This record gives sequence, C-alpha cells and structure tokens, in this order.
Amino acid sequence: MTINIPATRVPEREESLRLLRHFLSRSPGWLIRGIWFLCQALLVAWATLAIYYSNLPWAGLRLALAAAFAAYAIWALWISRQRRTAVVFTVLFLGVVTWWISIPPSHHRPWRPEVAVMPRAFIDGDTVRITGVRNFDYRSRNDFTARYEERTIQLSHLTHLDFFVSYWSEGLVGHTFLSFIFDNAPPLSISIETRPEVGEGFNPVASLFKQFELIYVVGNERDLVKVRTNYRGETVYLYRLNTSPDDARRLLTIYLERINELADRPEFYHLLSNSCTINIIRYANAAGRTGRFDIRHLLNGMIDSYLYYSGRVDTTLPFDELRRRSLINEVAQAAGDAPDFSDRIRASLPTIGR
Repeated sequence: MTINIPATRVPEREESLRLLRHFLSRSPGWLIRGIWFLCQALLVAWATLAIYYSNLPWAGLRLALAAAFAAYAIWALWISRQRRTAVVFTVLFLGVVTWWISIPPSHHRPWRPEVAVMPRAFIDGDTVRITGVRNFDYRSRNDFTARYEERTIQLSHLTHLDFFVSYWSEGLVGHTFLSFIFDNAPPLSISIETRPEVGEGFNPVASLFKQFELIYVVGNERDLVKVRTNYRGETVYLYRLNTSPDDARRLLTIYLERINELADRPEFYHLLSNSCTINIIRYANAAGRTGRFDIRHLLNGMIDSYLYYSGRVDTTLPFDELRRRSLINEVAQAAGDAPDFSDRIRASLPTIGR
C-alpha cells in the first residue's frame, strides 16, 4: 500500500529543519554568554559577601563597603561595559581576594564557654591522656556549670564506633559526630564544630567567609548528646558502625593528631571543606575507608541513608524501620543525669542493644 504525503507538508518540514539548524548554530554563543554572565555574577556575589563578612570591626562600614562594591561591579560589568571600568573592577576584585586571604584565624577571642577550651592529646604508646574534655552540668540550654576534665584512655580497649546525626530541623542538613566505645571506660565523644564567640550563633553563609574558627569538642557523651536531646530540642539518631576495632583505633589516632594540630595552629571552619561530615569522611578515608564521594557527604541530613545503602551500618532491617528505631530523644530525656546515660540510650537500639 502506498501512502502519499501531501505536498504542503514537505515545505513545512523543511522549514522546521531549517529553523532547528539555525537555533543550534546560534545556541553555543548564547550558552557561552550565559555561562560567562553566571561566572561574573558569582564573583561579584562572593566578593560582596567577603567584604561584608570581613574582619573590619564595624558592621555599618562593612555593609557600606559591600554595597558600594556591588553597585560599582554591576555598573562596570553590565551597564558601562567599558574596558577601563572592567579593568578597575578586576583590580578591586583581586584586592578583595588578597585581603580575604590575609585574614588569619586566632585562638584569642572572647569564646562562648562551650568552646572556650581547646583539647589536647598526649599519646604514649597505647595510653592517651586528653585534657580539655568537656563535661558540663546543664540546667537549661544557657544555664550550666562549665567543667573541663582530663581523661586517660587505652587504644587497645577501643571496640566500637558509633555515629550520631542531629538535626535542628529535619531536612537536608544536620550535624554529625562520633563516639568511640571502650570496654573498660565510658564512651568518648568528639564533635567537629564551629567555635563561636560570645553573642554569636551559627550562620551557614558566614561560615563560608572565615567567620568561625574550628574546634574538635572532646567530651563526655552525656554532655554532647544530652544538651542536644534535652535542652536544644534537636532530633538525634544513633547508629553503630560496622567498623573493625583496628580501623576505629586508626581513626581515633587521626582525630587525636588533628586535635593537637588545632591546639597548635588555629584554622577556620568552612561549611563545604572543613566541617563535621566532610572531615569525618576525610579521616575515615585516611583510616582505610574505600568509596567515592557522595552528595550526601555535603547534604549530611541524608548521611544515615548513605551509611545504610553503602553497608556501613546493619542492614537487616529496612532503612525506614532502622531509622525510626534509632531515634534516641525519648530515651535520652528519660535518662537525664543518670550515670548510665550511655547504656540507656543504646539499650533498645536494634543494632546495639540486642
């Protein structure tokens, strides 16, 4: 059977092909211009924020300089379009970059008491003495008795590694920290955090611009967990990792070395490159972990999903069931100041308590 195509369809099809070829021939230029505009906009935004979050002491001055830079950049790049103004913008931008790079971290600021003491580890073979171990007594979120202690641990008695995920509001971003479990001593918790000054709170944008130093809070587990579950209103999950004692000991040794490095030389916290989960993964790699980068390392509110589907926690239960049963808020609130707080929060966990 022969099918005849009406003659009027042929010119229409040819015209459509012609228009498509014309669009494709022009699209690389539009694409390149679009990418160039996006790159310029990102550079302007970064420099503007770097000025606003700089080390100048007066907020009003920082705001005025940031606004002036942004206004000039918009005029120079997209309104004037003159070569001379673009050159001036480039010089100004490089000046901001140089200024930003020169801003140093410091150990000498009016720190909030929760992060006032930098821990330090003294390693003597199998025995490790740690100073600056936090063990606060809380009466409310902001009412507590500050206490820092000294702990002695033995690496050969480290048996397990537990992973905490804590949320201010459940979603794509949370906070992660570890507890190292010993068979002859209470757990030792280590939390990689910002080191805010008095009156400061965490700001994710500011954390990208040298606004917070970095600290590894080494503490009694009852302190680091209970302050979140009982007083800050955070939602906290606890998982036992499938980590061998040898790997856990290597990881703790790496942590202790980093703790001493920070005690000797301050560093800035950075949300994308020097933060809690990113550093945990980095040190796990150094301790023998194998695996590629996963977006959930950055979007760490989903890190427990990553741990489950990569086989790093017990997978005998469906993930949703494991997650539901790993929520420890209720049992932590019931345990309160009990001396066996750590045992109580693990007693009913599916991968630990059975």
